[in-house]
Amino acid sequence: MNWLISTALRFRTLVVAAAIALIVVGVRTADDVPLDVFPEFAPPKVEIQTEAPGLATEEVEKLVTVPIENSLNGIPFLDHVHSKSVLGLSSVKLFFHRGTDLITARNLVNERLSQAATRLPQVVNPPVILPPLSSLSRAMKIGLSSKTVSQMDLTVLSKWTIRPQLMAVPGVANVAIWGDYDKQFQVLVDPDRLRAHNVTLNAVMLAVGNSVAPTSGGFIDTPNQRLAIRHTATVNDPEELRNTVVAYRNGAPLLLGDVAEVKIGSPPPIGDAIINDVPGILLIVEKQPWANTLDVTHGVEEAMAQLAPALPDVDVDTKIFRPATFIERALDNLTHSLVIGCVLVIVVLALFLFDWRAAVISSLAIPLSLVAAVLVLYHRGGTVNTMVLAGLIIALGEVVDDAIIDVENILRRLRLNHGAGNPKSAFRVVLDASLEVRSAVVYATLIVVLTLVPVFFLEGLAGSFFRPLAASYILAILASLVVALTVTPALSLILLPRTADRKHRDAPLTRILKRWYSAVLPPLIRRPKTIVAFVLLVFVGAGAAVPQLGEELMPKFKETDFLMHWVEKPGIGIEAMNRITIAASKELRAIEGVNNFGSHIGRAEVADEVYGPNFTELWISIDEDVDYDETVAKVQEAVDGYPGLYRDLLTYLTERIKEVLTGASGSIVVRIYGPNLEELRATAQNVADTMKNVDGVTSLKVEPQVLIPQIVVRLKLDVAAQFGLSPGDVRRATTTLIRGTQVGEIFEDQKIFRVVVWGVESVRRDVDVLRGLMIDTPQGGQVPLGDVAEITIEPAANAIQRIGTSRKLDVTCNVSGRDLGSVAQEIEQRVLADVKFKEGHHPEFLGEYAEAQASRRRLLGLSAFSLLGILLLLQSDFGSMRLVLLIFLTLPFALVGGIAGAFACGGVISLGSLIGFVTVLGVAARNGIMLVDHYRHLQNEEGVEFGPELIIRGAAERLAPILMTALTTGLALVPLIVTGNQPGQEIEYPMAFVILGGLVTSTLLNLLVLPPLFARFGRVAKQ
Repeated sequence: MNWLISTALRFRTLVVAAAIALIVVGVRTADDVPLDVFPEFAPPKVEIQTEAPGLATEEVEKLVTVPIENSLNGIPFLDHVHSKSVLGLSSVKLFFHRGTDLITARNLVNERLSQAATRLPQVVNPPVILPPLSSLSRAMKIGLSSKTVSQMDLTVLSKWTIRPQLMAVPGVANVAIWGDYDKQFQVLVDPDRLRAHNVTLNAVMLAVGNSVAPTSGGFIDTPNQRLAIRHTATVNDPEELRNTVVAYRNGAPLLLGDVAEVKIGSPPPIGDAIINDVPGILLIVEKQPWANTLDVTHGVEEAMAQLAPALPDVDVDTKIFRPATFIERALDNLTHSLVIGCVLVIVVLALFLFDWRAAVISSLAIPLSLVAAVLVLYHRGGTVNTMVLAGLIIALGEVVDDAIIDVENILRRLRLNHGAGNPKSAFRVVLDASLEVRSAVVYATLIVVLTLVPVFFLEGLAGSFFRPLAASYILAILASLVVALTVTPALSLILLPRTADRKHRDAPLTRILKRWYSAVLPPLIRRPKTIVAFVLLVFVGAGAAVPQLGEELMPKFKETDFLMHWVEKPGIGIEAMNRITIAASKELRAIEGVNNFGSHIGRAEVADEVYGPNFTELWISIDEDVDYDETVAKVQEAVDGYPGLYRDLLTYLTERIKEVLTGASGSIVVRIYGPNLEELRATAQNVADTMKNVDGVTSLKVEPQVLIPQIVVRLKLDVAAQFGLSPGDVRRATTTLIRGTQVGEIFEDQKIFRVVVWGVESVRRDVDVLRGLMIDTPQGGQVPLGDVAEITIEPAANAIQRIGTSRKLDVTCNVSGRDLGSVAQEIEQRVLADVKFKEGHHPEFLGEYAEAQASRRRLLGLSAFSLLGILLLLQSDFGSMRLVLLIFLTLPFALVGGIAGAFACGGVISLGSLIGFVTVLGVAARNGIMLVDHYRHLQNEEGVEFGPELIIRGAAERLAPILMTALTTGLALVPLIVTGNQPGQEIEYPMAFVILGGLVTSTLLNLLVLPPLFARFGRVAKQ
């Protein structure tokens, strides 16, 4: 350490030049630093979707989901597997251990999946691995609607014009299209009409397939060149397809138009979208995990602006959901607080030091430390997000502490040296003054760092959220230590000797404070027992108040984008959901401050929502200039006006946090495991009946896993054999007439449209018509389907979800009017006491409260090890357990102030508040170390005898540094408290209250309690 400081003094010009270069590099790099709202907080995930057209839910589970799960189990780094089986679709999600490289995980899955795909039934489509997505993958929602352009034409524009352009934007992983009505060339056949012309269904399919199948013409070699042969497409529109020859009758061609209806249409929709009161298209832009939301948003907006000439009659709304707006506001608010905090810190330095040179030297620690921290994070591949900025704001006032202590001591020693009879050189005085506080500075910094180390060992969502905060905070503190040991002494040697010849006088503010302090401290020194009794009384009061604090994991984020889940009973049709959604759109858009409306119903192809038409997400954005709480209350009132369905009102960040925690959107989740679906449903209903009686429970929902009617066709093998029919013949014919079969494709410019043979609407109208459906026989006749198969309506599960190897069902709720912790505890107690679980079935209590409890236990447990480390550090420095315990007294006193701060902020402890408690421990210990270390210096180095003179003089000389360090740290947080719970400050706001409260009480202890206690218990042998 001696070498470092002396070297910095010898090469002071180079040190100052390096400091200036660091600031210049930081400013030039600022534009390249990626910005985001939060760090990535979801574990690496790979999702596999497999279309299984026509398969019932239980068939999908048995034939597709379970085989894929079994093939993928045991993959390296795999944590757990979630799956969902619905009618015609299997979704398997694999969650990997945090820290696993996503590309590696996808490669491992792809290897296993390629083997599993060969063992799946032929009826299913090849499994598809969805694009890599992040925890906040949805970067934008774009609504398309038009008064003149049909939804089919909007679909063509979206799929073949807009989507390719958006997929080319760097960072875009997927563009899902909701409300798409694909353009199809449909050949609609009627079995009666076919029978009248003596044409089989297979003949129609063969003729259509041959007419649209592309072929290669080969080439002809002439003596001089090779000429390629190209067969031009013979079918480009429905009229040409109608003229396709199906058969010859009496020497004349029988055309397709004679036996079937040929038209352009759309398949039955699997989802839909409502945009500002009318049906439309909703484009959901999803970003890659490593992409920057702001960059992706700006790239998409630029691409849409370039496409504007191609969309003349289309209304485009790019702000239905735009998280970049929240990011911009959050970063702007935090940056604003950071700048104001810097100004307040500089004002404090100027008032206390009363020397512009000393103030400048101390203030330079701010940009140097913050820039160094950001550059390290940037080069390690991190983003600057609200958590990183929060760490820098908390560190803002502390990064000047080391410099303050050093500068104040150097300035004081230079002035004393000037008045001495045999003055030393300025080099020697600055070096000695720096070395005098070196030990205290280094140990105090190490202790501050040590208090935040437990945050790095938090697991799950809490660790992902708060590790960047701890990293930026610790990097800034460590950078400030380096600055205090190098740049501060160097600049002090350059600038401060010129002020040493002035008559030494404290700043006016310092003189006033010292005068007051000198009057207050002596009476306290004479009454140590009273002080001890007071301290004990405060500790007892704080301990009694702790149980009164509520608990929550995360605060509510003040986003202006809101989503509402609307869940109807399974089995409802898309048209019915459209009617409800349009009514809601009109009502919500009538509320003052609501800008726009967009919704997606059901699901889309290759998208991350695996739901039926009964599931709808409504999205609105509100103007940032309206009263936030009042507008949200009006929106909630409108949503509550639809009591016949489950509904909630969330912000996107809140919904994603809940989804990452449990896979469900509720704050509290009771997950029931068991093998029997009927028993799961009955138990879940019993749990819901118990939960609804708990005060504070809102939005109670049993996961919609119910029995829905399903048409079952059971082939009569013996009867079918008499007609020469195989099971495959019957299935293919039935599937073609009811669902449709693709037989080819038509190419139009660069677009591809499917050609489908399908039954006319009348043959797929109801069960009776289905029984009369005519099936072609090999002998050339037809037989009704009802004669060769038994057709019944039977109940079937609408969805089956699994975690690991067990089926599960969730009961979820949100909380209103009470703190999350008390409601969660009461729910767990009542469910375990009142609900009986049969063999093989058991509950698991999940959600925000469970995560908060686990994180709190881990944080407090690890903090005990940090306190032990602090104890060992102090013991190695002071060599006296008595002095160490005196300093340790500042820690619980800081917690007392933190508890008071938590009550001032609403009386609820969030995870951010807990981090604030941990942070304030290190801040509080610093000033205690400085004071006790100065007492030791006066005894050992200056020969002051232990007694009242030592206590009063040491405390008076440390008054200004202690107040400066406390005020700079505290005032840096004041903008967060004054500006309030604004976007971007939701987590930092309660944290600031806790830290500021701890600072107040720990500073009062250091100034008023620690000196009397040191006078009573601090006598140790001189070292």
